[in-house]
Amino acid sequence: MTVQIYAHRGSSAAYAEHTRAAYLQALSDGADGVECDLHLTADGELILLHDENLDRTSNGTGPVSTKTLAQLRELDFSSWHGATVPAEYGTTENQLLTLPELLEILAGADRPIGLAIEFKYGTKFSPRLIETTLATLRRLGWTPETSVVGNIEISFMSFRPSAVKYLAARIPRAHLCQLLELIDVKSVTKKFRGGPLVGQLVAFVMRRARAVGEKLVNDGVAHLAGPGVEYLRTYPDNGEKWVREGRTMRVWTVDSPEDLAFCLRSGVTQVTTNKPREIRAGLDGM
Repeated sequence: MTVQIYAHRGSSAAYAEHTRAAYLQALSDGADGVECDLHLTADGELILLHDENLDRTSNGTGPVSTKTLAQLRELDFSSWHGATVPAEYGTTENQLLTLPELLEILAGADRPIGLAIEFKYGTKFSPRLIETTLATLRRLGWTPETSVVGNIEISFMSFRPSAVKYLAARIPRAHLCQLLELIDVKSVTKKFRGGPLVGQLVAFVMRRARAVGEKLVNDGVAHLAGPGVEYLRTYPDNGEKWVREGRTMRVWTVDSPEDLAFCLRSGVTQVTTNKPREIRAGLDGM
């Protein structure tokens, strides 16, 4: 069984996530593909960033959507990680990437490479982020039928079933991934900084949305199933069903030998990891 390794936000254990250094390292580590999250700037540019706010992964603060690309270029997106970026991976000033810049980096690989684009949403779904992304890709030569630009094969992911449904009307299902997560009330309560009742209510809403997502995978609306590794441990019957029915399993975030071995036993053919070099070594040793 051939297993593909996707670098989660680049080689994000080695360098700051979503940076030029992290993606160049992912290619050096032998990753088969990379994963990224996108946000729109105030002037409509697509940048690679996980959070809606700048506070965690830069020396800036506030919502990404209130800053122009030029303003964001003035921030430091790499030093928080603590790793020294080698000169060949660029300077501190050019670690922030736009989507076209990531595609340029991947085009420099001497092999086919996958790109998994994740669309994140808060409480409300809006098609603007998706439409801007698709329009940008079309300008670079992408077409939905093959979902390929040069040596890069692109797939699209979201935890939000409404986003996956929206994409399914525009992109072949082979390129769509429904992400699924294990929902823990304590973790949800902490994340949303509410009391137990708020946590239970939010968890209930999230579980209802997840059930819709599971149905999208069951019905083949999304050909790729994207469960977290703990979700797969908790609901192994779902994984077995999807493998049996020919779905591709792309599991996140697989960073340990134990998780890798579990995924292989479960019929997983794509793993997303912060440590592509170590996971590649683990695969080669099996």
